[in-house]
Amino acid sequence: MAKAWQRPFVNVFRHCRVGEWRRCSKEGDVAAVTDESLRCAVYRILGAPSAGGYIQLPGTSTQSLGLTGRYLYVLFRPLPGKHFVIQLDVATEDGQVVRMSFSNLFKEFKSTATWLQFPLICGAGAATKDEKGGTRVGPSDARWTCLQLDLRDILLVYVNRRYGHLKSVKLCASLLVKSLYTSDLCFDPTLTVAEAQRARLRVTPVPREMAFPVPKGESWYDHYVHLRPWVLCPVASVAVRSLPDFLGRVPQLLPHPRASSSATQDGAPSAGPIAVSAPAPLHTGLEGGGLRVLTAPVLLQPCQAPSVPRSLPEVSLFCERSEVPTGSEPSAPAHARHKHAAGNGVGVSAPKPTVVPTVRGDVAMHEPFGGKQSKQEVALAEHLFRQRSFLPDPILRLKGVVGFGGHSTKWALWTKDGSAVVYPCHAVVVVLRTDTREQRCLLGHTDKVSALALDGDNVLLASAQARPSSMLRLWDFRTGACLSLFRSPAHMLCSLSFSCGGALLCGVGKDRQGRTVVVAWGTAQVGRGGEPVLLAKTHTGVDIQAFEVAFFDETRMASCGQGSVRLWRLRGGQLRSCPVDLGEHRVLELTDLAFGPAQDGHMLYVCGRSGHILEIDHQHMAMRQARRLLPVWTPGSPVSQKQTFGSGPGISISSLSMSQATCAVGSEDGYLRLWPLDFSSVLLEAEHEGPVTWVRVSPDGLRVLSATSLGHLGFLDVPSREYRVLVRSHTAPVLALATECSHGQLATVSQDHTVRIWDLATLQQLHDLRSPEEAPCTVAFHPTRPALFCGFSSGAVCSFSLESAEVLAVHRCHQGPVTGLAASPDGSLLFSSCSSGTLAQYHCATTQCRILRVAANVVCRDAHPTPNALVLSGDSRLLAFVGPSKYVVTIMNAALLEELLRVDVSALDLSSARLASAVALYFGPGPPGHLLVSTSSSTVVVLDSTSGRVVRELPDVHSGACPSLALSRDARFLLTATDRAIKVWDYLTQACPGCQVYIGHSEPVRAVAFAPDQQRLLSVGDAIFLWDILGPLERSPPGSAGDSPGVPPTCEASLDARQLEDMVSGAHGLPRQQVPKPSQASPLLLGVCAGPLRDDDGAFSWSDEEGLSEESHIPEGLCQGSSLPVLVKEASGAGDRVWGSPGGPRGFSMRPHPHGWPSAWGTRKAQVRPSARPDCYRHFVARYKTSSLPKSASVSRGSAERLLLKVVMGYNGNGRANMVWKPDTGFFAYTSGCLVVVEDLHSGAQQHWLGHPEEISTLALSHDAQVLASASGCGSTASCCQIRIWNVPGGSCRQLMSYHSTAVQALAFSPDDELLVTLGDYGDRTLALWSMATCELLSATCLPEPVHGVAFNPRDAGELACVGQRAVTLWLLHGPNASLQGRREPLPEELGAGELTSLCYGAAPLLYCGSNAGQVCVWDTSASRCFLAWEADDGEIGLALCSWSAS
Repeated sequence: MAKAWQRPFVNVFRHCRVGEWRRCSKEGDVAAVTDESLRCAVYRILGAPSAGGYIQLPGTSTQSLGLTGRYLYVLFRPLPGKHFVIQLDVATEDGQVVRMSFSNLFKEFKSTATWLQFPLICGAGAATKDEKGGTRVGPSDARWTCLQLDLRDILLVYVNRRYGHLKSVKLCASLLVKSLYTSDLCFDPTLTVAEAQRARLRVTPVPREMAFPVPKGESWYDHYVHLRPWVLCPVASVAVRSLPDFLGRVPQLLPHPRASSSATQDGAPSAGPIAVSAPAPLHTGLEGGGLRVLTAPVLLQPCQAPSVPRSLPEVSLFCERSEVPTGSEPSAPAHARHKHAAGNGVGVSAPKPTVVPTVRGDVAMHEPFGGKQSKQEVALAEHLFRQRSFLPDPILRLKGVVGFGGHSTKWALWTKDGSAVVYPCHAVVVVLRTDTREQRCLLGHTDKVSALALDGDNVLLASAQARPSSMLRLWDFRTGACLSLFRSPAHMLCSLSFSCGGALLCGVGKDRQGRTVVVAWGTAQVGRGGEPVLLAKTHTGVDIQAFEVAFFDETRMASCGQGSVRLWRLRGGQLRSCPVDLGEHRVLELTDLAFGPAQDGHMLYVCGRSGHILEIDHQHMAMRQARRLLPVWTPGSPVSQKQTFGSGPGISISSLSMSQATCAVGSEDGYLRLWPLDFSSVLLEAEHEGPVTWVRVSPDGLRVLSATSLGHLGFLDVPSREYRVLVRSHTAPVLALATECSHGQLATVSQDHTVRIWDLATLQQLHDLRSPEEAPCTVAFHPTRPALFCGFSSGAVCSFSLESAEVLAVHRCHQGPVTGLAASPDGSLLFSSCSSGTLAQYHCATTQCRILRVAANVVCRDAHPTPNALVLSGDSRLLAFVGPSKYVVTIMNAALLEELLRVDVSALDLSSARLASAVALYFGPGPPGHLLVSTSSSTVVVLDSTSGRVVRELPDVHSGACPSLALSRDARFLLTATDRAIKVWDYLTQACPGCQVYIGHSEPVRAVAFAPDQQRLLSVGDAIFLWDILGPLERSPPGSAGDSPGVPPTCEASLDARQLEDMVSGAHGLPRQQVPKPSQASPLLLGVCAGPLRDDDGAFSWSDEEGLSEESHIPEGLCQGSSLPVLVKEASGAGDRVWGSPGGPRGFSMRPHPHGWPSAWGTRKAQVRPSARPDCYRHFVARYKTSSLPKSASVSRGSAERLLLKVVMGYNGNGRANMVWKPDTGFFAYTSGCLVVVEDLHSGAQQHWLGHPEEISTLALSHDAQVLASASGCGSTASCCQIRIWNVPGGSCRQLMSYHSTAVQALAFSPDDELLVTLGDYGDRTLALWSMATCELLSATCLPEPVHGVAFNPRDAGELACVGQRAVTLWLLHGPNASLQGRREPLPEELGAGELTSLCYGAAPLLYCGSNAGQVCVWDTSASRCFLAWEADDGEIGLALCSWSAS
C-alpha cells in the first residue's frame, strides 16, 4: 500500500515542487523558459558542470526521494557544444548507495563498488571542429531526448545488488530539462495511447503528460531521440545459472533507419551503436592452458524510426522463463539473493553481439563486428549453449529451522501484539507465531546472531552478528526486507536496545583491545530510504552485562555489570554516564536490568548472580531497596555461617522483566518466578529442565517468555497457569540424521550426547534419548517397524522401541566408534561399521535384533562418522562402503557379504598430483544401478554398480571434499554439502549441469537428505533446516520402469490387503485399522497416473450387467472406493479376486455431530424449499448425460491387455472456480468431468485423481498447498453431494464428506487452513463449516435465499462473508463449537436491485463485491456499510481479485 501512490508513474519535478525550491535546490544559472518545440515550460541550466550550475532533488543529501519505480525517464535536451552531467544516487535493498553518472564528458566506462560512470553521446552527428580549433562534444542539431534507464538491471549487472529505491537526482549544466519520471512500466515514448489502440500493438504507450508533441503527418523520430541503454552484463557478476539464458538470448540492437536516410553498403545504418569499454575483463579458462580476455561492452543505441511501427521483443539477461516475452515490458530478472548464489566458476560473454533475440534451443552463433571469433570462443560458447536451464530459481525456500540461540541462549523478544516471538537460531532470525507455530526466517547473516532489538512499534528489527566485526542489519519487520547493512565500531556487539519510537539504537560491545564500547545510532530515516547515522561512541572501563534505553525517554539509558550500575544520557552528540552509589553492594555481579511502570516512578530494577534485586531511583541516582532471593530453609537442616554478597546461599538470577503489575525473574535453579512489584510473595513459578537464562513479559502482561541454557524456549500463560514449550534444540552441532517414511519423523544425533526424534510436520520434538556416558555417532530408522538404531562412540549399537521408549537390544561387536549405520529398505538386515575396520551384519526383521556376521579389516580404518559411510541399494541387494582403504570403494552382496566389486577411485584422475580418496557414497534409484561417490578432489563420480565403470563425472562440485550427498527419488536433483553451503544440482542434465547454492548455516553442514515426501529437504549442522522444494513434483527416474513407454510411473507396486483395507476405510471416513506402511512405489504425484493392479498378471474389467458376475466378489463396504483409471481387455484364466468398485453415485451417512445435532439434516430438509434459478451465471449446471455408469467390476488373473489413462484433453467450462494454481510450488489442477487433473506446467505430464461419481462443480486449494478440496453434484441414485479432501503431496483422497443435497456452489479454506466452508447452490441454500483436523461437520445453517459466493477474511479466520440477492451477509464464528452468527446488510437503494455475484477482501476493513449488472461496490466491514460503487463492466462480474489478497 505504501507504493500505491507511485503507480503508474511519478512526475519527480511535481513531487519535489520544482519552482518553489523548498523540497529541492538549485545553484548557478537555472531559469524557467518556454521551449518552442515542446510548447511548454522547461528548465534551462547553463554554465560548465564545474562551475556549480545544477538542480538537486531533493534539496539536501540527508533526504531521500524514496521512489521505487524500476525505470527512470529523463526528458532533456543537451545544448550544442556543451557538456552535461546527470547524476543519480540509487539505494540498494541492503542499504548501499550507488552513484551513477551519465555524461558526454566521460570517454570510457569506469566503476567501483559504489560508483558507476557511463559515457553518453546523444544525437547522430559526428564530432566536428569549432571556430577555435577545438573539438565539439555534440552535434549542432541536438534534439529533445528521452533517456530511459532500467535501474534494477543496471544495479544487478554491474554491482550485483538488488534495487531498492531512487535516493536523489542531480542535473548539471548544460542542458534543458522538461521533467523526470519514475515508473514500474516500460513505456514506448514513440507511441501515444490512441495510436497504440488503433494499431492494436502489445506495447505500453507513453502517458500524455510524458509525450513529446509530433506534428501531424510526421514521424516521432524526425524530431526526437529515444536513448535506452542495452545492458550486456559483465560476466564477473553473472551466476552460472543465467549463462544459458544469457547466451541463448543475446540481444541484437536492431537499427531503426530514418525514413529519409539510406543504408550503407553492408546494410548497417548510418548511425551505428556507440560502444563503451567493458567495466571489467573476464578471464575465461580455455583449452590449451591459455587465458583469453573477453569484454562485455555496454551499448547505448539511439533508436531511430522504423519503417513500420511495431513492438520489439524485450530481452532480459536474467530471464526466468524459457521463452521471449511477448509484451512490451522486459521479463523480470532473477534477482541476486543474499541467501543463495549459483555458479561453477565458468562465465563467458561475446563482444559486440549482433544476433537477433532467440529462444533457447534455437540458438545461432554470429560473428561480431570487425572480426571473427576464435575457435576456442566458438567451442566454449557452443558448450555453454548446450547447458539446460535450471528452473525455477530459487528452487529452495527455507520453511523452518529447529534450534534456538547459538551465540547465547538470550535474545527472545515479544512482538507488540504478543502473537509472535522473535529469536535467533545461529545465523537465522526467526519470527515464530505462538498460536500456529508458523515460522518466518530472515536470512542474511553469515555468522551467529549475538544480539536482537525490536522497536516499540514493530517497524524496525535490529540484529548483530558475532563476527566479522559485528555486522548489523536493520530489517523491515513487517516485510522481512533488509533495509540497511552496516559495520559497528565495536569489534563484537553483545547487546542492542531500541528506543520506544525506533529513532535511536544503542549497542554495547568490545573493541579489538577488549575495552567496552557504547555506540548510539540514529535510525529515524532508515524506513524512509535513509541510512543509520552514528550519533555518538564512547569507551568505558566498566563491565556492562545489560544495557537498555528507557522506554519513557529515549535520551536516558541504564547499564549494569560487575559491581556497577550506570545511568547514561545522550546530549549534544555525546554519551555521558554517571555511576550509582551501590554502597556495600558494589561487589555484586549484576546480570540484567529493567525499568518499572509509571506508577512506580519508572524505578530501575537490577538483578545479580548473588540473588539480589536492587531498586534504584534513577532520578535521584540512589538505591532505594535491596532484596535477595534465598532457597527455602527447612527445620532441622544445618545453619550455615554468614556469607559474603558474592557467594552464599542466594539463588543466582540471570534475567528479569517488568510489567505494569508484576516482575518476572529467571534463575539458575531452573525456575521462572512471577512476583508482585512489592515482592511480598511468589504468584506463579514454573520449573525448567535447565538454568533459566532469559525472561521477558509480553506487552499485555499475560504471558512470560523464558529461555534455558539447554536451548528450550517457551512461555508461561498467566491466566491459565499453563506452560507451553515453543522450541527445543540441540546445544551442540548435529552430526547425522535419519528419516522415517510412514510417520514422517526425523532422528538427529548431536555432540550434546542426545538423540532426538522430531515430527517433520510440526518440527516438534517427540523423543529425547540422552547418553551422558557414551556419545552417539550415527542413527537409522527401521523401514517398517517403529524402531530406531543408534551407534555410539564406545562401539555399541543399540536398538530402541519408539512405542514403549525402551532399549530392545545392545550389541558390542565393535572396538571403536561406530562410523556407519544403515538398514536395508526391506527391513530385514542392519549393517554397522566402526573406525577399527569392522563390518557387522544383523537380522532385524523381528523385534529382537541379532548379529549374523562380523567381518574384520573390511571397512576403512580411522574413518569419521558420516551418514554416507554405509549405503544400500533400493532393492536391498547391494551394500557399498569405503574400504579396506580410503582409496577403494567396495560393493558387496548384502545378504551374504560376498565381495562383488572393488573400485580404486584414486586412479580415476591420473592428471592430479594428489591421490583422491572416497569420502561419501549414495546409491541412485534403480534401475539403472548407479553408485555416486564423493571424492576428496571435489568430484562426484557416478559408477556402474555392476561393472564399476565410470558413467559420468561431476568435477569441482565444491571447493573441498563433500562429506554428504543425496539424490532425489526421481533422480532429478542432487544435493551436495561442504562447509556452510548447500548445492542443488540439475542431475538430469548430463553435460555441465547447473546448480544453485544456498547459505544459512553458520557452521559446516554435516548431512543433507530428502524428506520422505520428496518435496522437502533437510540439512543439519549448527541446527536443523527444513527447505521446501519449489520445483516440479516427483517423476520417475530415467531408465526406470516408470519411465518406459506404456508403463505408468505410479504402477510399480501393487496394493496388498492391508493397503486395500485402509483405502476402503478412508473412503468411508473411518479410522484406519492398521498403521500405514511405506510402499516401494512412488507416491501418486505428477506424471501419468494409473491405478495399481493386484499383481502383474491380473486383469480388471467393468460390467454393465445388473448385479455382479459369478467370479466377482466385491468386499462389503467397498462401494466408496476410488474408481480406477484402468480398462483391461479380459483374457483367459480369469481369477476370482475382485477389488475394484462399481461406479455410480451412492449415498453416504454423515458422522454424528460432536456437539449434539441429531436433527440438523431433517431440519434443513424441512426448511429449504425449491427456488427458481437466480438471475446470474454463477451457479453450476451439470451437463446432460446420455450414458450410464457400469454397475459391476471384475478382475481376472493371467495375461491381459491393459488400457491406461494417459492424457485427458478437456475442461469443465460449466464449472465454477474449478481451476487452482499455486505459483510458489507450481501446483496446477483443474476438472474435467468427474476427474481432477493435476498437470505439470513444465512437462505437460498429467495425474488423474478419481473418485467422484458425478461431474465436479468446484475446487479449493489450501493456503499451504497441501490439501485440495473438490465437490461434485448429486446424481439420481444419491441423496448428497460428494466433497473429497485430497492430500496434495501424495495424491490420495484423505477423506470423503457429504452434506449438501443438490450441488456445492463454492468452497473456501480459512486463512489458517483449519476450517473449510462449503456453500450449497440455489437449490440447496445451506452453509456448512467443517474442521480440517477431523473432517467433521462443526456447524451448518439454512439460508433464506440463494447465495452466490463465500470468502474468509484473510486476516481473521473467525470472519467470513457471503454475497447473494441484493445483500452481503457477514458471518462470525463464536466459541469452541464454531457456531455461525450472521448479519445481513442489504444493498443501498441507489444501486438498484441486482445480484451480487463475486467478492474479495482488500486492505482492512474493505470488502469488494461485483454484481450481475457490472457494478463494483466497496463495503466497510467494520461499519457494515457500502460507501463506494462504480460501473466496472457491461456484464456480470463473475470473479473479483484484489492485489492485496493476491500477494
